[in-house]
Amino acid sequence: MTTSRQRSAVNVARPLGYLCVAGALALGTLLLPGGTAPAPVSAVPGVTAVPATDTPDPATPCTGVRESLRPDGPLPAPGAMPPGSTMAAIAARGRLIAGVDQGKFLAGYRDPQTGQLAGADIDIAHSIAKAILGDPEAVQFVVLDIADREKAVQDGKVDVVVDHFTITCARQRTVEFSTPYLPATQRLLVPVGSGIREVEDLRGQPVCTSRTSTNEGVLRGLGVDVVTRTGIPDCVVDLQRGRVAAVSSDDVILAGLAAQDPQTEVVGRALDRSSYGVGMRLDQPDLVRFVNALLERSRQDGSLAASNRRWLGGVLDPVPQPPPARYRD
Repeated sequence: MTTSRQRSAVNVARPLGYLCVAGALALGTLLLPGGTAPAPVSAVPGVTAVPATDTPDPATPCTGVRESLRPDGPLPAPGAMPPGSTMAAIAARGRLIAGVDQGKFLAGYRDPQTGQLAGADIDIAHSIAKAILGDPEAVQFVVLDIADREKAVQDGKVDVVVDHFTITCARQRTVEFSTPYLPATQRLLVPVGSGIREVEDLRGQPVCTSRTSTNEGVLRGLGVDVVTRTGIPDCVVDLQRGRVAAVSSDDVILAGLAAQDPQTEVVGRALDRSSYGVGMRLDQPDLVRFVNALLERSRQDGSLAASNRRWLGGVLDPVPQPPPARYRD
């Protein structure tokens, strides 16, 4: 990766580029390679669903994020998954099905030079495929809108979601998350020279964020005039056209946008702090434990931190480090 990570030149065609990204997001799904939409995967063939471990009671109010499931021993060798496991069924299928984004620069985006998906989230999807099948390229990527991620997991349309998926108590009612692999803080993206440094400087001006995201709730709690769109690229178009005064999202997402557009900058204190995890089905705890074992190995051998440095080293200082793993069992 070389020039695709460098700041693009300023030109009047930039809004059209963002509109193209937003249009691609609206397509909903994408199969790589091949370019045709994948058929829904209602369940993983060959695996009997098991009761979810310590499933949250929907009637119980959320009090905080619960920890993930402990790895079940060392990782098995690729291609030698435990018989009857979710991983064995994925191996028999011949590919991992991963829900991702293609509009988050440096996280999950389509590299214009190669036409392939790339970014920190994509690295994790490749690593899961390699751990199960022995081939990092054995991945079918399904592009999801932010609002569709939980349902895609619940319906079994994907095995995992690796899409800067913020771990929240509410989401843990329907999705089991891995241990966090990347921390994030919610901040603001504004035009250079706007005079906006903190959320209080907006003075009732509209702020855009993605619909149903955790960022939306934080902004509404601060009394901000919130505009929501399907995805952050749509918000950026609104910002460039003067329809909103700022875009609010996680700093790692905003850093990628600022790297593409030098007329914008990331400002402000942390409005919220969160962590990203890999989303999986509640009734497939064996896959959750497997992914946690893989993340634990990646923390120890430095490959997870190296991926963060590769993608975020030029745009965030300091580069976020993988949080330590904590387990509830």
